[in-house]
Amino acid sequence: MTPHPLEAGRLLGATAASVQADRLGAARALAARLRSVIVLKGSGTVVCAPDGTTRVNATGNASLASAGTGDVLAGWIGGRWASLTASAFDIATRAVVEHGAAAEPERPGALRAGDLVERLHRRARGG
Repeated sequence: MTPHPLEAGRLLGATAASVQADRLGAARALAARLRSVIVLKGSGTVVCAPDGTTRVNATGNASLASAGTGDVLAGWIGGRWASLTASAFDIATRAVVEHGAAAEPERPGALRAGDLVERLHRRARGG
């Protein structure tokens, strides 16, 4: 699952503010409750396995806070999952890092989802 803080709050019966106040705790609670890998989107995206193992992503920037970029991330994770033989946790982590790196360096304004897809595709092909 790839919730943003408001969605995570709704799933936990909490507020987005409380999720933001304890992003690691919120991701762990969701991963345990849903027995799945959680990608809690936002600055310092948290990837959490059902056993509570977490990783915090350092790539990306505010240009990813635009319509459709989260959908691109979910699709990228799905595509990676279909093509790689690794754990869901490792695949989600890799996809999150690649997604964030594709938004760098930050440029003024929002990043269009279509442009993000093109950047991911170019990076995946080594370009």
